[in-house]
Amino acid sequence: MRILVLGFTGYLGAHVAEGLRGLPGALVLGGGRSPAADVDVDLARVRPEHLAKALASAAPDAVVNCAGATGGDPVTMAEVNARAPAVLCAALREAAPTARLVHLGSAAEYGPGAPGTRVTESAATRPVGSYGATKLAGTVAVTTSGLDAVVLRVGNPVGTGAPPTSLPGRIAALLREAGPGPEAVLRMGDLSAHRDFVDVRDVARAAVLAATAPHPLPPVLNISGGRAVPVRDLVRNLTALAGFRGRTEETAAGNPARSAQVSWQCSDITAAEEALGWRPSHTLDDALTALWEGGRTP
Repeated sequence: MRILVLGFTGYLGAHVAEGLRGLPGALVLGGGRSPAADVDVDLARVRPEHLAKALASAAPDAVVNCAGATGGDPVTMAEVNARAPAVLCAALREAAPTARLVHLGSAAEYGPGAPGTRVTESAATRPVGSYGATKLAGTVAVTTSGLDAVVLRVGNPVGTGAPPTSLPGRIAALLREAGPGPEAVLRMGDLSAHRDFVDVRDVARAAVLAATAPHPLPPVLNISGGRAVPVRDLVRNLTALAGFRGRTEETAAGNPARSAQVSWQCSDITAAEEALGWRPSHTLDDALTALWEGGRTP
């Protein structure tokens, strides 16, 4: 089986590619701008006809699109999160119309959740800000493409390699900068929000299952931990792992706009269990340990 992973050097893409390489008989190809890419392509700018030629040459049985932008200006996010999936779908229809497409979406597409409620895939989408809106546009492009495609709507991934643009990655970076001394200060925004965290290894396993499932899949599947965790608890657990002995200062000033407007996020993962036989196998403590240990200097 030939599987093309777009964005294979990124945070999620690297974990997905590693998981796919463990499949017997799988040939995993990397697509992106890296010199190590098997398929050299800039999804944000490539024309559909040029991408179609590259896909025809690669001849994939499945494509997993892990390319995405979690930060940056609205134009960049629109190019990577909205335009790129639309171009990919157009190229696949021409060059590899029978290939399975697995696209990594985001729970940010749902927008604010109701406290105490898990959102299902049929819930209304009301994204807050450019990130959620552009990810939703990418999801619409995939789900209306007519391809054999599924969008995995990922919660807040935690684990080795988490970038500082993500909440867990930002907290870990601040802790490393602050140091373990008793005089250290960890300055954070308001930590009262609840988020649905998922180990990045579980996200990768879901992508592997989706790429290789022998049957048609629902258009969208939630991939999350399935429970809302106070961000304050995440910070407390990560500071304990780091041996942080200083103090944490919490202020609303400097909080990202999305965090201020989305106080509750939790996904129902029943459909993923039914369609893929998938449930998270790692706890949040597992994920935080991997995040902290993975960023240590040898």
